[in-house]
Amino acid sequence: MAKTYAALLRGINVSGHRKVPMPELRSVLEGLGHTNVRTYLQSGNAVFTTDSAAGEDELTTQVEDAIERHFGFRVDCLVRDGAYLAAVADACPFPTAGIEGKQLHAFYFSGPADPERFAAIDQEAHRPQAFALGDRVLYLYVPEGLGRSKLAEVVTRPSVVKGLVVTARNWNTVVKLVEMTREA
Repeated sequence: MAKTYAALLRGINVSGHRKVPMPELRSVLEGLGHTNVRTYLQSGNAVFTTDSAAGEDELTTQVEDAIERHFGFRVDCLVRDGAYLAAVADACPFPTAGIEGKQLHAFYFSGPADPERFAAIDQEAHRPQAFALGDRVLYLYVPEGLGRSKLAEVVTRPSVVKGLVVTARNWNTVVKLVEMTREA
């Protein structure tokens, strides 16, 4: 039975580095046998449908390997199914009505968002910014946007996220990816 996934690429098309044109990314994913491949924005969001019995981790490796073969460099990627993306959106502990996309972000992790990693972070010192943990995700509320957020720097320090692939999406993108995976 076909299942729909989103591939979230990390750190591409930033300041002219690690260029991955979306038409080529779509071709790479189609070359893996995936269908109904669509991309969103230039920051590495692709949605595809597959009949493969492979799980998220295996699909992630397949996408990373195919990108490396095609473009000549490795890109960290997370592949997540549509049900997971919808569950992340539904479980958001922060109010989402009336906010701008830049005020709320989902930091997707390759593994569990173990609370012990974040226990030493003093959230009170960063108010009104705040974060909360979910299933392989950290929700970050930043009323002034991510660019000015000291809390964003703290929660993504290498010492905190060591051993995890982390890629962030603003709330507009979170919602759009849920919509796209439902449409497939």
